[in-house]
Amino acid sequence: MIKAFLFDLDGVLVDTAVFHYQAWRRMANSLGFDFTHEFNETLKGVSRMDSLDRILALGGVTLTDERKLELAAQKNQWYLDLVNEMTPADILPGVNAFLAQIKQAGEQGQPIKIALGSVSKNAPLILDRVGLSHIFDAIIDGSKITHSKPDPEVFLKGAAELNVLPEECIVFEDAVAGIEAAKRGNMFALGIGSPDVLTQADLVVPSLEHLTVTELLSAVERAQGLGY
Repeated sequence: MIKAFLFDLDGVLVDTAVFHYQAWRRMANSLGFDFTHEFNETLKGVSRMDSLDRILALGGVTLTDERKLELAAQKNQWYLDLVNEMTPADILPGVNAFLAQIKQAGEQGQPIKIALGSVSKNAPLILDRVGLSHIFDAIIDGSKITHSKPDPEVFLKGAAELNVLPEECIVFEDAVAGIEAAKRGNMFALGIGSPDVLTQADLVVPSLEHLTVTELLSAVERAQGLGY
């Protein structure tokens, strides 16, 4: 029986990927090289320092640990400048309606706990800016974990904080690394995006816009019956 929903943040509830892209690209340009939007897609769900290492490797740039920390801090400040301009209007289509359905399910005797599972240390700030902080029963962000996705730590900690078993959770993810983390954590992985990309997901939908809690739980029940 499903007892909890664990949500990734970026690309699932809000879309700040473009902010990351703009900030990382500005940093790369300052070092004399550039990278594409396609390459940026490979950074989804990856921690700040791991993302920096991947970008520097792409540009063939070797730096001291001290300099890398400086660059990561500068990138984060550029990113935060953009995040601070966010409003509730930046919540992705369908999210508010889906979250309202979760509350209604609880009122109808089917309580579902919800947690955020994001590797971003900026997650609490983003939730505050868009007005979603009060929604979650638990918030696991980059400050509470040691390992980035695809390690399942962020989701396992979410389940533990909600006092539910991993197999009682559905993870909502838009990134390949996040889907892998969910599967490694023995959770049902709902992909938000393209089934051609999120090939490991148990179920893929284009967005939360036309998804209902009832339909989702029915789909999970069918998949569990098939031994997902």
